[in-house]
Amino acid sequence: MSRWFTQITTLLLILFALGACSRVGLAYRNLDVIIPWTLSDYLDMNGEQKGWFNERLQEHLSWHCTTQLPGYLDWLDRLQSMVETNQVTDAALQARTTEAKQAIAETAREITPSAIELLQGLDDQQVAEMNEAFAKDLRKRQQEYLKPPLSQQIAERGARMDKRLNDWLGPLSAAQEQRVMAWSTALGDQNTQWIANRAHWQKQFSAAVAQRKSPEFPQRIETLLVDRERLWTADYQKAYANTEAQARSLFVDLMADSTPQQRQRLLKKIEGVRKDFTDLKCLKAAQKS
Repeated sequence: MSRWFTQITTLLLILFALGACSRVGLAYRNLDVIIPWTLSDYLDMNGEQKGWFNERLQEHLSWHCTTQLPGYLDWLDRLQSMVETNQVTDAALQARTTEAKQAIAETAREITPSAIELLQGLDDQQVAEMNEAFAKDLRKRQQEYLKPPLSQQIAERGARMDKRLNDWLGPLSAAQEQRVMAWSTALGDQNTQWIANRAHWQKQFSAAVAQRKSPEFPQRIETLLVDRERLWTADYQKAYANTEAQARSLFVDLMADSTPQQRQRLLKKIEGVRKDFTDLKCLKAAQKS
């Protein structure tokens, strides 16, 4: 449940997440990237709940498109300028990451009342099914990310990053590929802390939902969705800080070692994301009003 936050608050993964769908417009319409609302992945809603959910989803989409997207365009401008002027530094990346976190927190705050209302209306069977979905999700991730030996985890993580970078930069040089593997090695057994923290979060979320009729429930859910870092395990807090630092270091080094062709490809990709945003009808309507 907290994975979407982790993915989007690291600069590189923001870009990769947006690039995961061939058209940002499609991703935006489905709210599977831009608005991090994934409760529906874990809930079997009845007809009435689905109708309410879809109506509320559209309201949030309209709010997001008219109030948040203009800021995303400005963010992309700053990112593009960094690449064009060859000013991809650790400090600049920290600034962009902080801006992204603030934007995500604002969106999370906006959708939290709807999440609270939906959760308060669940019956006991739905809650039991949600908890089983959490457990299934955890087992799947443990199988995929923890069962392989550490050397394999590192190799697979490096391969995934290679694939993403090839999409955004084009083929990597031998030196760049070595740097990617050094990055993956430096993260070590990060998967262990990530999965443990995920289990920790899910346990707290389930415990909160079990008390969904209590007066404290709204505040508890807001903390879980908006101020989640306060509830992270100590080990994951350290691991997450290291993950962000390693990602920034990797990107700085890759850009310093990049070719003009790679930078042009990256700029073209960023421009493609910008065009997908500006082509959205809701944004055009907002700009005219």
